[in-house]
Formats: sequence, C-alpha cells, structure tokens
Amino acid sequence: MGLPGWGVDLLMALLSALAVVIGVLLGMLGMTLMERKVMGRMQNRLGPNRVGPLGILQPLADAIKFLIKEDIVPTNADRWVFTLAPIVAAIPAVLVYAVIPFGKGMAAADLNIGVLYILAVSSITTIAIIMAGWASNNKYSLLGGMRAAAQIVSYEVPLVLSMLVAVMLAGSLSLGKIVEAQGGLLGILGWNVFRFPFGPLAFLIYMICAVAELNRTPFDLPEGESEIVAGYITEYSGLKWGLFYLGEYFNAIAVSAIATTLFLGGWQGPILPPYVWFLGKVLVIVFILIWLRSTLPRFRVDQLMGFAWKVLLPIALVNIFVTGAAITLWQTFVK
Repeated sequence: MGLPGWGVDLLMALLSALAVVIGVLLGMLGMTLMERKVMGRMQNRLGPNRVGPLGILQPLADAIKFLIKEDIVPTNADRWVFTLAPIVAAIPAVLVYAVIPFGKGMAAADLNIGVLYILAVSSITTIAIIMAGWASNNKYSLLGGMRAAAQIVSYEVPLVLSMLVAVMLAGSLSLGKIVEAQGGLLGILGWNVFRFPFGPLAFLIYMICAVAELNRTPFDLPEGESEIVAGYITEYSGLKWGLFYLGEYFNAIAVSAIATTLFLGGWQGPILPPYVWFLGKVLVIVFILIWLRSTLPRFRVDQLMGFAWKVLLPIALVNIFVTGAAITLWQTFVK
C-alpha cells in the first residue's frame, strides 16, 4: 500500500531539507579547514596538522569542543533573549539554501521570487546581532551590535541594487531562470559577470557588500578585538558561541553560492556534471573571501560607512540606470 500524494510530497520535502542541512554542515566543516590551511600557507606556516592525517579532523575536534565547553550566562544578562539570539542567527543562514539551485532541478524549493526570499531571510541576521548585543548587558557587546546593525543596513542597499542587475538581465526573480538566462550560444561569455560594463561592475559591488554583510576582514568592525574585545559575542561561550560561528560560515558559503548563481552562470559549464561546476565556482569565491581576510587590514568606522554611502551607492544606482537603458535599447532596436 503506497503513500497518498500529499504523503509523497511531504516525504520528498523532508528529504530535500535533510539533504540541504547535511550538505551545508559538511560545507561549513570543509570551509573552516580550507580557511585555516589557506591562511597558514599565505602566512608561511603549517596550519592545522595534528588532528588526523594532515589535520583534516580539526573541524570535528572544534565541533566537539563547542559541545563540551561550559555555557556561561552573565548574571545581569537578559537570559531569554541572550539564549535566543544565536538560534535566530543560525536558522536563517540555513533557510537561505532552500532556493539555491545546485544544478538543473536541484533546488529544494524553486520559488518564482527566490531573490526576494533570500533578501528577506538573510535580513533576520541583523535582528539576532542586535539581540545579542543588547541582551549581554555589556558595553562592548552593545557597541558591537550597534556597529553591526549600522554596517549591515548601509551595505544592504548597494547589495540589493547589484543583485537587481542580474534580475533585470534575466527578467525574473527565480534563481533557476536567472541561471538559464546566462546559458545559450555564448557559453561562458553569456555569464552576467562578462556582460560589460554593467555585469562586472555589479559583481564587484556585490562582492564588496557581501564581505561587509558577513562582518569579515576588512569589514570586521563589529568584532574588532583590538577595540571592543569580540563585539556582540563577547559574553558568549560554548554551544551558543558555536551557533554564531556556524552562522558566519553558513552565510559565507551562501554568499558564494548566490554570487555563483547570479553572476557566474550557476551550474552552466561544459563536459563536467552541473553540480561539479557549481561547487567549483563556489570554492573559487570562498577562496577569494579567505584571501581577503589574510591580506587586508581593518577599515576605520568612518571609512567603512563613508565608502558605502558615498562610493558604492552612487555607482550602484548609475549601474542600474545603465542596465535599464541597455535593455530598453536592445529590445527596441535589436529584437
């Protein structure tokens, strides 16, 4: 006796969600190891090399450490909000992957408004950071939370404008259709990153804003240890700190996957299976994020905010107008 139709749909949805969660967890473990190895190489040192062969079990050892470390809640902290903040930070970082197409037909949920879904879900992280800063009842945590909120809001605007370029070129908010629009006879030259001049510029703006949204070097002011200890996570330890750590790397991989989808042709590529192309492109973006962290110094607060509002936002607005004009001219005179 088989399952009814709704039961099959529910089972497939659960299996898809489970596959996404397992894949994201494995990707996070791989990125932490890759980051340590690459940074070690760039800084002329060995990196992890003690736990397992060539240090490949170091991420697993770190995960076990997070689970067994003492969980301390400050006496004067708002206990409920303090506990809820890392959960609110980690869950949206996983939900983003529901709409990312890892290959043709390989998205857990191929929504027609996938881009809007990503923007809506990823914005929840800002709330989690403010919750953590406020609930800790610590001046360094509060200052870190305020910095993070200001930074994320500032860079969210040019980030959205850069993503709109890909949406305009494809004529759809569906991530799957955006990838398909980058295929065709042009091959690699059809990828949005090669559609000069607005494609490369939008990709560059996206990458700069994405690094700022991740609070990674050189935009890591909310966690600037030389100024405010560890920012909004100063009072966190054990599993709660580990959830913030998970959220950061989940978001880093998600940012790379979104860049691949919007600008690098997604799963498009010759010979190799589509998912191999997709993962390869994601690894390239992840490597760039690690490279930036290894080489660049931290910005000052005034430089950080001024760069978003005075440089990136005007360029992104002009790029949107140029893209719209180019599309209009193409549809009017060429088609």
